[in-house]
Amino acid sequence: MLNSIIAMLICIILSAYFSATETAFSSLNKTRLKAMAENGNRKASLALQLSENYDNLISTILIGNNIVNIAVASIGTLLFIDLMGEEMGATISTVVVTITVLIFGEITPKSIAKDYPEGFAMFSAPLLRIMIWIFRPLNFLFSAWKKLVSRLFKSGDDCKMSQEELLLLLDEVQQEGAIDESEGELLRNAVEFGELEAQDILTHRVDLEAVSVDATREEVAQKFDQTQFSRLLVYEENIDKIVGVIHQKDFYKGGGVTKKELNEIATPPLFVHQTEKIDNLLQMLRSAKSHIAIVVDEYGGTLGIVTMEDILEELVGEIWDEHDEVEEPFHKLSEHQYRVDGAVSLSDFCDYFDIQTDSDSVSLGGWIMDQMERIPKEGERFDYQNLCITISQAEDHRVQSVQVEVKQPEELAQ
Repeated sequence: MLNSIIAMLICIILSAYFSATETAFSSLNKTRLKAMAENGNRKASLALQLSENYDNLISTILIGNNIVNIAVASIGTLLFIDLMGEEMGATISTVVVTITVLIFGEITPKSIAKDYPEGFAMFSAPLLRIMIWIFRPLNFLFSAWKKLVSRLFKSGDDCKMSQEELLLLLDEVQQEGAIDESEGELLRNAVEFGELEAQDILTHRVDLEAVSVDATREEVAQKFDQTQFSRLLVYEENIDKIVGVIHQKDFYKGGGVTKKELNEIATPPLFVHQTEKIDNLLQMLRSAKSHIAIVVDEYGGTLGIVTMEDILEELVGEIWDEHDEVEEPFHKLSEHQYRVDGAVSLSDFCDYFDIQTDSDSVSLGGWIMDQMERIPKEGERFDYQNLCITISQAEDHRVQSVQVEVKQPEELAQ
């Protein structure tokens, strides 16, 4: 009887070991283990090595766990039958063994291992390596069986993580405190980076600064002075025919203005289609050793430009220099009133005021024209969901700024 009880205790301890090991290796942080292994921790190195072959590892754990669980159930049945007879012994054994294994062989060790996965993985690694060697023949058979089953029930679904799933994962990691807000924003920008196109980040043609190839040196110098830009576009006849880009350092030589003609100091422009992905565009700019790409539309006309700075800002956020003016696209006038720049992106506008729209417009000004189905005039207004939008300034057939009033629930109910 004493031998049976000792055997049951040993089996329960082994059951707890296998259960905790399974949870530890499925929850551990490999990056943390790698750091410890690089610092000379031999157990961390062994645990990392075992985790690389997860199928073999989990197969060994399951085999061992099932063996000890079956053993404890068998020994318990024999023990209780000896004590209470065949009629009651088997039933009581089933109840007692099930509760004992659940509490001490499953729930408790798994809870502890979940809180300290790396530590328990390193603790269990030496014995687990021996178990893997002992169960190698069985592991080989199970591995062959798994391959057969996988071929029979092969799924056609793509197992790769989608962009939406990756963004959700980033949100969860940030909420758990593993990364801070700025790191999370940088990672989100990197995930979304490959989906953006040139047309999503360009400076539109109406905002471009350019000079004619026939412009005088005084006109070019004046344009450099007015814009404070280091580069200017050079066009022939009109803005749809860009012929080059001139750099300020090439225009001013030896403390004065160069004597060369504009077409001699201008560098060839890089033209890209509006649908070009910006990760490809970045490589093109680097290959061409250029800082500006001319974005053309489907008719070959100039749609706008994308600079190296525009692309980098999509990754790291706004880059400021001494010539940039601080602009606030959203300016709060009162508790429920705001002044908004008409050039702000529609997505930012919707996020700021928590509204929904299925419009294809990129800018707020373009969306307003779609809503009104014409070019709006100053003072005109319209309602959209819980917003009252008034055109504050409109110039050159564009909406420059609007005033937005957020209606309160009692106003909407009237």
